[in-house]
Amino acid sequence: MIDTHAHLDFPDFRDDLDAVLTRAQQAGLTAIIAVGTNGQSNKKAVALARSHDSLYAAIGIHPNDSANATENDWSELETLTADPRVVGIGETGLDFYRERCPRDAQEKSFRRTLDLAAKVGRPVIIHCREAYGDCLRVLSEMDTKRLKGVMHCFSGNADQAKAFLRLGLYISFAGQLTYPSAKDLRETAKTVPLERTLLETDCPFLAPQAHRGKRNEPAYVKHTMEQLTELHKMSPADVDRITSVNAYRLFGVGDRPPRGSIAYTIRNARYLNLTNRCPNRCIFCTRRSDFYVKGYHLRLDAEPSLSAVISSAGDLSKYDEVVFAGLGEPTLRLDIVKAVAKQAKQRGVKTRLNTNGQGSLLNGRDICPELAGLIDCVSINLATTDPAVYRTLCRPENPSAHQAVMAFVEAARKAFPGVEVTTVDIPDVHPQALKAWAEAKGVRFRLRTPGIGG
Repeated sequence: MIDTHAHLDFPDFRDDLDAVLTRAQQAGLTAIIAVGTNGQSNKKAVALARSHDSLYAAIGIHPNDSANATENDWSELETLTADPRVVGIGETGLDFYRERCPRDAQEKSFRRTLDLAAKVGRPVIIHCREAYGDCLRVLSEMDTKRLKGVMHCFSGNADQAKAFLRLGLYISFAGQLTYPSAKDLRETAKTVPLERTLLETDCPFLAPQAHRGKRNEPAYVKHTMEQLTELHKMSPADVDRITSVNAYRLFGVGDRPPRGSIAYTIRNARYLNLTNRCPNRCIFCTRRSDFYVKGYHLRLDAEPSLSAVISSAGDLSKYDEVVFAGLGEPTLRLDIVKAVAKQAKQRGVKTRLNTNGQGSLLNGRDICPELAGLIDCVSINLATTDPAVYRTLCRPENPSAHQAVMAFVEAARKAFPGVEVTTVDIPDVHPQALKAWAEAKGVRFRLRTPGIGG
C-alpha cells in the first residue's frame, strides 16, 4: 500500500515519527508522500523525505494559506521542485467551507500552482471543499495535455467525480470513506474505477472509523483499502496492487510493476495474455495510452508459446475461472486457447473468452463448434448495433467486421452456456439500445468503463 497524502511535518508527529513509520512498514506500506502546505511546511516535508527512504515529498500552498504566501515562499517553492525527492506539487486548490482566505486569492494561488506543476512536469494534488464548480471551471481552462494529478480526499458526488476523471485526474479517498454516515460517498466510490483511484490518510486528520477520535497515521490507510475492497468486490491484493501501481504511474513512488505479464490474477480468476495483436483500433482501448490492466503491465515483447503460457499459468485448479483476455484478440491464437481451455476443463475450472467477436472472420471458419465444451462463457465487445458507429468507434481493418461480430453473437448463443455483449460508456454509443437488443437475443449485457481493460 501507498499513502499518497500525509502531513507528517505537523506537530502531531513531533514525538513519535519513527514509531509511526515503523507501524506503517509493519502494516505493509512501501511509500508515503509527505505533503507540505506553506513555506515552512514545504521545507519540513522535503527534509523528512531526504532523511527517510520510504518518504517522498509534495510541496505547495494550501488554499487556506494562499493569502499569506509571500513572493519568497513562491520562489522557494519553485526551487524545491528540483529536489529528486519532490514528486508532486500541492496541496493546492479551493476551500470555500470556512473561507479563511478570500476566494480570489485562493483562485490566483491555485492557477499559479497549476502553471508551476505544468512547467516542472509534476502531478498536482488538488484540495477541493465545497468549491467543486469553481474548481472544475479552473481546471477545465487548463490544457488537459499538461494537466495530471489527483483530487485529494474526495468528498463530492458521482457526477463531480466523473467530470474530474474526464480531465484525466485520479481520485483519492481517505478515512471518511469508512464512516457510517458516508453512504453517499461510498456510492460515489463505486463509480470511480480502481484504475483511477488512490489511497491516502490525510493524517493526522480523518482517522478511519476503527480509530475515530484519535490521531490518524499512515498505517491506518489499510482501512480505506479494505473499504474499497468491499465496494468493488475485489480482493485486498487487487486493490493494493492497483492503487499502488496508480501511485507509481502518477508520482513515480513505490515499486515499478513488471512488464509483459502472460498470466495474471484478478479476484480468483487466472487471466491469460496471449497476444497484443488486434484487428481493431478502438478509440476507447487502453492500448491507446498504455498497456496497464488492473495493475498489470501487459505489453508483450514477444507472443508466448504454448509451453510458456502453461508454465506462467501455473496450477489452474487453484482458480475459479480461466479467462482468455489480455490486450489483444485471443482468437488470433486459437490453438493455444483450445489447448489451455482443455486443461482447465479437465481440472474442473470454468473458462471465459473475452473477444472482439471476429474470431470466425479471422480464422476463416466458424470457430464456435471447436470451442463448444471448452468455453463456458463468451464476452463479446459488440460496442453498438449500428455499423457506421461501429466503424467510427472500433476502426476495424476488415470492412465486414461488424456483420461478422453480429453473426458471431448468434452462433455463440447456441454454442456456449453463457454469452454477454459489452459496450463502453462514452458518447454516441447509446447503451440502452444495445441492452435492449441483447435482451431480445437472450444474452447478457454489460456496460464497461472506457479505457479500463480486464
